[in-house]
Amino acid sequence: MALAPIDIKVSPDDYLRHELTSEIKHEYDNGYVVAMVGASRRHNLIALGLATRIRSHLKGRPCRTYISDMKLRIRTQGNDLFYYPDLMVSCDSNPPSEYYEEQPVLIIEVLSPSTETRDKLEKLSAYTRIPSVKEYLTVSQERFEVQRYSLSDGSAQLTEYGEDDSLLLESIGLTLSVREVYEDVLDELRQAGES
Repeated sequence: MALAPIDIKVSPDDYLRHELTSEIKHEYDNGYVVAMVGASRRHNLIALGLATRIRSHLKGRPCRTYISDMKLRIRTQGNDLFYYPDLMVSCDSNPPSEYYEEQPVLIIEVLSPSTETRDKLEKLSAYTRIPSVKEYLTVSQERFEVQRYSLSDGSAQLTEYGEDDSLLLESIGLTLSVREVYEDVLDELRQAGES
């Protein structure tokens, strides 16, 4: 006899309470909890390099730069989601919680082979529903490729950047070259491209 799958949903409050003591991070999708996997060295170097540049640029301003341990809560059209973006910037002067933000202006995901499709489809769709978000970047860790989605009124305009390009993060007034984005892994990516 086959067993029917168990459909267990968790409340947002129970999810948040569990995350406070969990040894691993989980994202939350309308009652369902999904465990997150660890990131590669290259992924970490790219995310940390971006966070360092952005935080330094924003010094003295009321905006805060968060790395992958701060949750983003999205409550729209009957959805209740919690994600852990690799990097986000929020200028909200009155955040709703010590453990999550709801009004970022910039979100960045460093793509992993296991998350690329989800980051480019599901998360893009969710992030376009947040009125405060002005830009969403996806950054490949496998090749020189940055995709910038300029978000406005629930739609996204895509611009792609390669190794020789520069990009303007309008939401925070920062221009970066793609080489700066990949500064800590430049040689490694170039060698990978040659083989």
